[in-house]
Amino acid sequence: MAPKNSDGSAAGRPLDLTQLRTFLAVYRAGSLTEAARRLGLAQPTVTGQIRALEQQLDRQLFERLPRGVAPTAVANDLAARISAPMDELAMVADRDAAAPTDPVHLGGPAEMLAVRIMPVLAPLVAQGVRLRVTPGLADDLLDGLRAGRFDLVLSAVRPRGRSVLAAPLMDEEFVLVGAPAWQARVGPLGTDDVGALDGVPLISYAEDVPILRRYWRHVFRQRLTVQPALVVPDLRSVLAAAVAGAGVTVLPRYLCADELRTGALLALLKPEDPPINTGFIAQRANTTLRPEVTRVRDAIRQAARAW
Repeated sequence: MAPKNSDGSAAGRPLDLTQLRTFLAVYRAGSLTEAARRLGLAQPTVTGQIRALEQQLDRQLFERLPRGVAPTAVANDLAARISAPMDELAMVADRDAAAPTDPVHLGGPAEMLAVRIMPVLAPLVAQGVRLRVTPGLADDLLDGLRAGRFDLVLSAVRPRGRSVLAAPLMDEEFVLVGAPAWQARVGPLGTDDVGALDGVPLISYAEDVPILRRYWRHVFRQRLTVQPALVVPDLRSVLAAAVAGAGVTVLPRYLCADELRTGALLALLKPEDPPINTGFIAQRANTTLRPEVTRVRDAIRQAARAW
């Protein structure tokens, strides 16, 4: 058998840039027909280029569906490696120095944007991508997406309706946490020991305690009726208050991972089945994304695989 390169192609045979450009268009459109339209090519031409690339790689890139195509794991890996350089090449080819591209408008939860998304997108900004980032609540941001005020929205709730396309991005685990002094007070907790938390101040980001309420229902199998002692509409401030010893709260694990590792906060309970919430990345349906928007979306998706 002939030796292979790391990308699966036969050694000594470089991949064709035209075929890679066509592959990326099909990958992003999810359809041979739509990719052909975007590229200004006939569909048989697009199909032939994909088949030629699959033959050279000796790997299947797409599964044909009744409507459109679905990428294989090989296609996901190839897209992750070529998206940025291919988009940069396209920007060099198409750039108009007198007319900078419009910024990408991104919305999402403030805490996720600060902790996870900004480090991911910083390299794109350094490469020339312009960003306008808006923190907010999911329903408001999704309304803005539908109205065209945003290109992409990160949502903690699954968007409804046909006007929005959403893909799962990450799962976040919720953890009951407190400073070490509070663990010493309430002692080791089990799922039947909710009474040990009576009189302990609760910290919440909203008056109706949505995260705490969900945790109580899922883990303790009880309805939470206690009013919060401290309400601050930013989970980073909730985290800071918990570290300072104000009380007990429930946080996404990603947000308090450093504090749990250093011991500034302790997980007061480790249930076998902790509450999990799925985050989504959403875009408008039936809209062709600009290359800059696609770069932002793909960078976030790629990073999310390691979260």
